[in-house]
Amino acid sequence: MESISQILARELGRPQAQIDNVITLIDEGNTIPFIARYRKELHGAMDDTALRTLAERLSYLRNLQERRETVKNSIAEQGKLTEELSAALDEAETLAALEDLYRPYKPKRRTRATIAREKGLEPLAAALFAQRMDCPAPEELAKAYLDADKGVETVEDALAGASDILAEQISDDAENRKRLRALIADRAALHAEAATEEDTVYRLYYDFTQSLQRLQGHQILAVNRGEKEGALKVSVVLDRELALQRLRRAVIRPGSPAMAFVRAACDDAYDRLIWPSMERETRAALTDSAAEGAIKMFGLNLKPLLMQPPVKGRVTMGLDPGYRNGCKVAVVDGTGKVLDTAVVYPTFSENRKQEAIRTLSALIRKHGVEHIAIGNGTASRETEQMTVEMIAQLGGKVSYAIVNEAGASVYSASKLAAEEFPDYDVNLRSAVSIARRLQDPLAELVKIDPMAIGVGQYQHDMPQTKLAETLDGVVEDCVNAVGVDVNTASPALLQRIAGLNKTTAKNIVAYREANGAFSSRKAINKVPKLGPKAFQQCAGFLRVPESKQVLDNTAVHPESYAAAEKLLALCGYTLDDVKAGAIAELPKRVRDYGPARAAEDCGVGEPTLNDIVAELLKPGRDPRDELPPVLLRRDVLEIKDLKPGMVLTGTVRNVIDFGVFVDIGVHQDGLVHVSQISDKFIRHPSEVLAVGDIVKVVVLDVDEKKKRISLSIKQVKEGNNG
Repeated sequence: MESISQILARELGRPQAQIDNVITLIDEGNTIPFIARYRKELHGAMDDTALRTLAERLSYLRNLQERRETVKNSIAEQGKLTEELSAALDEAETLAALEDLYRPYKPKRRTRATIAREKGLEPLAAALFAQRMDCPAPEELAKAYLDADKGVETVEDALAGASDILAEQISDDAENRKRLRALIADRAALHAEAATEEDTVYRLYYDFTQSLQRLQGHQILAVNRGEKEGALKVSVVLDRELALQRLRRAVIRPGSPAMAFVRAACDDAYDRLIWPSMERETRAALTDSAAEGAIKMFGLNLKPLLMQPPVKGRVTMGLDPGYRNGCKVAVVDGTGKVLDTAVVYPTFSENRKQEAIRTLSALIRKHGVEHIAIGNGTASRETEQMTVEMIAQLGGKVSYAIVNEAGASVYSASKLAAEEFPDYDVNLRSAVSIARRLQDPLAELVKIDPMAIGVGQYQHDMPQTKLAETLDGVVEDCVNAVGVDVNTASPALLQRIAGLNKTTAKNIVAYREANGAFSSRKAINKVPKLGPKAFQQCAGFLRVPESKQVLDNTAVHPESYAAAEKLLALCGYTLDDVKAGAIAELPKRVRDYGPARAAEDCGVGEPTLNDIVAELLKPGRDPRDELPPVLLRRDVLEIKDLKPGMVLTGTVRNVIDFGVFVDIGVHQDGLVHVSQISDKFIRHPSEVLAVGDIVKVVVLDVDEKKKRISLSIKQVKEGNNG
């Protein structure tokens, strides 16, 4: 039997020593971001995503092992654990396979079979199932088991009970279920049909059949929801005769006098016991697989959304559009501090719109606003048009961007927002949040439950705990990849740092408010309830720009400071040179010296050495600055302006199974179907595109009435090639 680490090494294609190291690090309480960044030598530089996959699979295999021991103990207590069965249980690679083997021994509620056993009919069932060629006819055998006191008054009673026992025995056989499971995977289909005469959004599935092999995750989730809402009837379909042939072949001995009897019991087992449970199992497995894919897609979409390039250090105006309650306005300075607020009503009338333009123009002049962030919710379209008109009147000195406001209302009504902005109305808080989302998307979005951001499909149909764990992991990885300024970060941002939690994050803020800004990373050790282990995990991800030690403003971990200084000395530099930005030749000098030799002399591995070099070159660097900048606009299009053949620049807003939605500057996002993304075959849009990507698209078709815009990326490239 393979050990858990051997299984993981085989599945992940990694040396077992690396897997053993990661398991040890996890068991010692190290966080995934810390392991990924600062223990690369031990795991071969696996990234955080691979490490999370390993940790998740480790948890599954440990649960499987725990269940295996429970099952073995249960069967042993019954005195039925043979060496053969024990070996089969050891070889079971999934919980489903393990439960199949346990099924015959699992304590059951009273069934027709248990009642028949109580009547003493098990020996009759065994004799019939043996199907010996010299066996008497079933009716003759049954006469010996008549017992009026036990309720077996006739031959028919005896045979009916024996059939019930055989049906359950055939159903409980692990090999039978394994054969049928393979057949279902190969030959079954999912079928949906209308459960109502009404026209619904599920009309596409009113007469739908697709083989399980070709079934898409979004189709599974759609029919599940349609079934839940009473619009669809859904079933798994499989050729019954084909399935029965597989089953009969395994249990029937041709030519035996008991053959017809066993065949009938076999058919009963399939129709009454096996198929209903396997259909449920298949539906559950399909849903689990679709949910797993959708959750993965949520994570893939969330990461680039969080990692959008910030528009730092600029005075920004946030507009939270609305009809009845007006458009809420907040002006924040380059650090996100609120300078001014207002409410304007651009949708009420032309006069009120011009009044709004005058009010906003005055705020722009007063505070030197450079950028405007407009939420993409209700009345966004009208607010954008007003903004473009205002920019024209101002001479084009201001630009704007549409900001995804998903979750802004959730945040503005939260306890966190109330603590942050006790003097502001709920609606004005959301305008502040929208402005800050343009300035630093990550710092603002961490304040919101990741599930409220909405970057995927069928969010509320997912296993909520698993979805939350995955999204929280993505947020944690993003925050730690960027790092945070310990002297300005909010508690919401700090608690996402490896090794910190709500309590220690609040304690850091309370300490700096009471004692002033932290002057070094070492000073963080003075924070109450932040022990040595927590400091080890968080230190490398916290930046202290005010520190005299320049390494405190890099991702170099304090445990590697001596190595960094030794490296600088080997290459003829000092920390003062790092501060002055005068070490451009460092990579060349390391290459000339020899990376392996330098790493050995500095007492670190090569991966750590490479990271140190990268950090020394750019203290305080933000990895998001290397990404394509946010698309800022000064003009606006309307859906009626779009014509087939127009080439536009847009931002990918969402990636789903069948394509991507792109913001092209009209209120309605356009869809690029997966077939229009690339001239090469791709299985999924995520292979080539991510949320936040800036793309050129050509308009294929516009349906103004249905507000549908079809776009192509592929045809833009084809046009360029032509």
